[in-house]
Amino acid sequence: MIAIDLGSNTIRFIEYDGMQWGKSFEKIVRTAEGLDHSGQIGKAAVERIIHAIEEAKAVLDFHSHEVVAITTAAMRMAHNSKMIRQTIEEQTGILFHVIDGEKEALLTLKAVSNRLYHLNIPSDDFILVDVGGGSTEVTVVSESNSYTKSFPLGIVTLSEKSHTNDILERELTFYHTMIATYIKDLALVSLPKTLVMTAGTPTTMVAYKMGMSYTSYNANKINGSFLMREDCSEILNALIEMDTSMRAYYVGVGREELIMTGIRILEMLFDTLQYEHALVIDDGLREGVALNYYSEATLNT
Repeated sequence: MIAIDLGSNTIRFIEYDGMQWGKSFEKIVRTAEGLDHSGQIGKAAVERIIHAIEEAKAVLDFHSHEVVAITTAAMRMAHNSKMIRQTIEEQTGILFHVIDGEKEALLTLKAVSNRLYHLNIPSDDFILVDVGGGSTEVTVVSESNSYTKSFPLGIVTLSEKSHTNDILERELTFYHTMIATYIKDLALVSLPKTLVMTAGTPTTMVAYKMGMSYTSYNANKINGSFLMREDCSEILNALIEMDTSMRAYYVGVGREELIMTGIRILEMLFDTLQYEHALVIDDGLREGVALNYYSEATLNT
């Protein structure tokens, strides 16, 4: 099968046969561009999405596989979501299903837990943070129980909302309080030992630390690596000093400015959750969709 995750910033594809991962493809499409102001997904974003799907068809075997396509925060928020998804289906043959924040978090948790298992890392006591383009999911796994909450905080939407540094600081303070309250209300005996981060910002930061460019990115090297709290300011300062083309070399075209906001969000999360380092996993929602497809197929046989 082919799993597709259309996020607020990136569209990601991967092949999976129930045992082995196949080819993958991803493209920055900025689905949520202008969404915070207009409440709608724009024509330019739709064209980028359709073009990315056509590019993926040249890489992956769509004719031989069933396709499961989901979409998240941007489509949840957009007033014209249904019309946009119909347009995409008419032009590409791919129908995207909108999932809510809780489902998004649970599928991502499935993928991350699977990767931790294969890395021989305990997966029964950790906090998982997934910072996307339009939302951030925080999942707490403690004593075999899991608790999850989706917050409307994303790198695209926050970037577009924060015209000044004062607005950015105010938004980060607001979500710091909200997330801290959520964790406190869980009344855990103690915080899990491990903080795990997934999604584009932490994986890109680790890749930069390893000397990778956007085109030489290697997920196998990213999985199981660590990102330190102090890395945030160091990488942020280094990116600020680069010109746009050099920054794009490391983070990808279309993410040159967004990555700055993403790092600021990670700084806030490190401080809110009171961790000094995080384990970084590349696997995310698309892998969770693929794993869930075969889990459900097994249950239905």
